[in-house]
Amino acid sequence: MERLEAYRAKRDFRKTKEPSGKARARSRSNGGIFVVHKHAATRLHYDLRLEHDGVLWSWAVTRGPSLDPSEKRLAVHVEDHPLDYASFEGNIPKGEYGAGAVIVWDEGTWVPEFDADFGMRKGHISFELKGGRLNGHWHLVRLKPRAGERTENWLLIKADDAAARPGEDIVADAPESVKSGLTIEEIAAGKTARSKPRIKAAPAKTKARSKRAAGSAELPDFVPPCLATLASSPPEGEEWVHEVKFDGYRLQARLDGGKVRLLTRTGLDWTPKFDSVAKALEPLDCDTALIDGEVVVLAEGGQSSFSALQQALSERRPDRMIFYAFDLLFLDGVDLREEPLAERKERLRLLLGEDTRSGALRYSEHFSEPGGKMLRHVCRMGLEGLVSKRTDAPYRSGRGSDWIKAKCTLRQEFVIVGYLPSEKTGRGLRSLVMGYHEDGKLRPAGNVGTGFSLKEGNELKHRLDGIRAAKAPFGGDLARDKRVVWVKPELVAEVEYRSLTSDNILRHASFQGLREDKPARDVVAEVAKDARSVAKPKARAERAEKAGGRPMTSIELSNADKVLWPDTGNTKRDLLDHYERVWDRMERFVANRPLSLVRAPDGVEKQRFFQKHASKGMSDAIRVLKDPQDGEELLYVTDFDGVAALVQMGVVEIHVWGSTNDMLEQPDNIVFDLDPDEGLDVEDVRAATLDVKRRLDELEMPALVKTSGGKGFHVVVPLKPKADWQTVKTFAHDFARAMEQSDPDKYTATLSKKARTGRIFIDYLRNGRGATAVAPWSSRAKPKSTVAVPVTWEEIAGKRRPDDFTMGGKLLDGALKGPDAWADFDKMRRALRR
Repeated sequence: MERLEAYRAKRDFRKTKEPSGKARARSRSNGGIFVVHKHAATRLHYDLRLEHDGVLWSWAVTRGPSLDPSEKRLAVHVEDHPLDYASFEGNIPKGEYGAGAVIVWDEGTWVPEFDADFGMRKGHISFELKGGRLNGHWHLVRLKPRAGERTENWLLIKADDAAARPGEDIVADAPESVKSGLTIEEIAAGKTARSKPRIKAAPAKTKARSKRAAGSAELPDFVPPCLATLASSPPEGEEWVHEVKFDGYRLQARLDGGKVRLLTRTGLDWTPKFDSVAKALEPLDCDTALIDGEVVVLAEGGQSSFSALQQALSERRPDRMIFYAFDLLFLDGVDLREEPLAERKERLRLLLGEDTRSGALRYSEHFSEPGGKMLRHVCRMGLEGLVSKRTDAPYRSGRGSDWIKAKCTLRQEFVIVGYLPSEKTGRGLRSLVMGYHEDGKLRPAGNVGTGFSLKEGNELKHRLDGIRAAKAPFGGDLARDKRVVWVKPELVAEVEYRSLTSDNILRHASFQGLREDKPARDVVAEVAKDARSVAKPKARAERAEKAGGRPMTSIELSNADKVLWPDTGNTKRDLLDHYERVWDRMERFVANRPLSLVRAPDGVEKQRFFQKHASKGMSDAIRVLKDPQDGEELLYVTDFDGVAALVQMGVVEIHVWGSTNDMLEQPDNIVFDLDPDEGLDVEDVRAATLDVKRRLDELEMPALVKTSGGKGFHVVVPLKPKADWQTVKTFAHDFARAMEQSDPDKYTATLSKKARTGRIFIDYLRNGRGATAVAPWSSRAKPKSTVAVPVTWEEIAGKRRPDDFTMGGKLLDGALKGPDAWADFDKMRRALRR
């Protein structure tokens, strides 16, 4: 079959200006050009195209590429395209396949890390991009097809390297073409060149536009809500606004042609329960809209009350219900999720009209006063707390750092796992037995014996008796309590409490009502950023005790003589031996931290891939911690058995987060990775490393240094884990930028290869949440089997090179026999000053 037959069969080239093209007779299979087209077809998407063997391999990336390694973007493999298609930009006419506007969003060259044909057959292509917007290493990983699935689905994943930018959205930040400078909307309107710089129009200030014809985005059935992350105090700064935290049911109002549907946070249709709210939304002047808000009932003092809402529902009092609208996601064919919060709220206010302080439909006002002052104010008023939101942030589903909540009282959801019957006649319940999920398992959270009336208690007991279970969902002393009536963990309760014990058991808890809008499986213990983490590290296993100066392990290596470094002949057994030798110095920097792994099961010269999350068949010695922000399963080890299990998996590099499991949101070190341009000498790198130390000394910040095993050195600042990720990353960025500004001929704080020419990149990006740096004493996936080793500043001032230390080498032996260069790491910790 001719390579472009499928491509041509879908198109009528008498109508479309797309090139018909020919598959060029090339043997080129080691890379070539790449292009990313932004394509406004039925649904907006991005097409990744890689030159291979005379055609363009093509994938449709539904949400576009992401520079965040934690983001896995679906990429549907489609037909090969001709090479001529790389420069195509314009409109595909209606009625033709893929009708809609197309722009060249990025272009450049690509180089596969290994044989590309082999990667395509095996379903894992690792490659490097060198483009205007996309750079560094990437992975395309094919998913296992589901039954009846016709499409070939892959994942596009950014590798965690110097080009990664966790938390940034390159798609939103750069919407225009790199070829013409035009946006997809301007191409659709027929523009062919930009005559002057584009100025973003300010939102209308008079009234909301209805029946707008310009919008063409399809109204979705449901959008998962943006969720706030709990903090012990609200954020400060001009970029934040603060809203009252409501105590009700989160609802999404979907308006389509006069019909209103009210959806819970999981997408359940609860319109019949809140019919009065739906009727209040019907008169809004729009064809379609998606509004985020919360339905509440106000108590006598004017504050929202969840128990009052429950009572109004049971008494069927819809007249008491109020819907507070606080965000606008869609309006008349326009998807507003990429717009900043300030613009979305302005459009929402205009849509709701002037009278938004009374009635069943109200606008949630926001305040720009300092967060701490606002929280004290709302707490004095008896309100639940604040939700602080970044004014410049887009709307992102899931839990993130753009919305931060701070509470006046401690409240959260728990799963009801059983109850204690009352011994008093006529009273059904004595107390409820609560639980929460941790690492995929239910854990006990203690009892709740107040907050429900006699009637409510009897009704609740009747409901629980209908879902009785034969045994407890967890072990321990409580599971053996014969007084407890166990139930299936299906019901969720809102609980207010004063504190938690060290074992996460509720103290002075009060039942507030059932939460039927949230599945029990989603209930985890919620801990503020600077509070003690629920996910406690397990105690170190007894089998990791040391014998004869080296740690013992129960992990057995299969194929232990397999060579992982062909140039030096080092094997899996050699790698395990290396970690046995360095473990007493390495342990505190690796154990109980989230890890990122570079695996090379067949050796460093063959296919390598990056892994951050759990996979099937992993040893129990490799532990899993759920990320409280997105639920992803992070990997960590607690002892030497865990590291031995990594070796068994073919892990050739161990990278670590800058925080521990029990203080996940507070980094305990800062890393500056000095990455030189290709033409610079090692003397330039040494001088730059010493310059970083000098500048840190001026700030009275202690600094240590290690070789990277690659081209540069890592300067590390030990921290007391008090500041959050954003504070630490901001400091690192400002420090790197200051070095660039003081010596622009020597340094750059900009990631791009062009900016790095003749300079040293002060890489501060390893200090973001989820970013990692190679662990001290870790091996590297380099031909010489190099190792990252802590060294002294005297060694840097001497002749030390970044790749001096090799596995089993004499220099490494000498380092291990001498004093530990980082022995005082913990004593040197300082709090980061704002």
